[in-house]
Amino acid sequence: MERLQKILAQAGVASRRKCEEMILAGKVEVNGELVTTLGTKVDPATDIIKVSGRLIRGENKIYIMFNKPKGVITSASDPKGRKVVTDYLKGINERVYPVGRLDYDTEGLLLLTNDGEFANLLTHPKHHVPKTYHATVKGVPHGTALDKLKTGIKLEDGMTAPAEVEYKDIDEANKEAVISITIHEGRNRQVRRMFEAISHPVMRLKRISFGDILLQNLKRGSYRHLTKDEINHLQQMAKSGLLKAKTPRKDT
Repeated sequence: MERLQKILAQAGVASRRKCEEMILAGKVEVNGELVTTLGTKVDPATDIIKVSGRLIRGENKIYIMFNKPKGVITSASDPKGRKVVTDYLKGINERVYPVGRLDYDTEGLLLLTNDGEFANLLTHPKHHVPKTYHATVKGVPHGTALDKLKTGIKLEDGMTAPAEVEYKDIDEANKEAVISITIHEGRNRQVRRMFEAISHPVMRLKRISFGDILLQNLKRGSYRHLTKDEINHLQQMAKSGLLKAKTPRKDT
């Protein structure tokens, strides 16, 4: 048995505080009866839970990989009326939401789900799930500049973790380069800020992998469902990263 607001938040309905407001407003039903008392405990395995008439427990779990185009908001809605990622999910009736974010000008692999526990597992900073990007940057960074990214670089919100970095292409004529960079964190605009810190601003940015899931030939603006094996691999990778983070280092 768990608190109702916790179950709603884990299911991705909203933040826990917002879920509490929904309960107090009489928008939540458990087994056909309105529940307006905070702290009410329910059994997520057997109780039928609805918010504003929409089934929360008992619905199918959805796991989607989407190739986000540039100029699309990573959100389920936008108050300014701009295009959002869920506008592309034709045929998906369940409410899904993004796992992490890609900024407005970044394209590439984005995961969406209605499984709150899965989303939290992949985005928790202690889980160290790798994400790889191809960044087209202004100028050609030399080895010393890339070494700073590899060892960690100081940003306004602290040092970054070491990144895996390598050249993918160099265009001397246009004075730009494509750099592959793999990070294990999820700070706001992190890749862009890292390259700005070494004076090679990003002109184009594309995420090509999340964990061991590759974007490959999925067309821009298209999506597909993850396979069961892919879901399991992502979960195992996240749990493995957490175990490594918890393991104390031995003195040398």
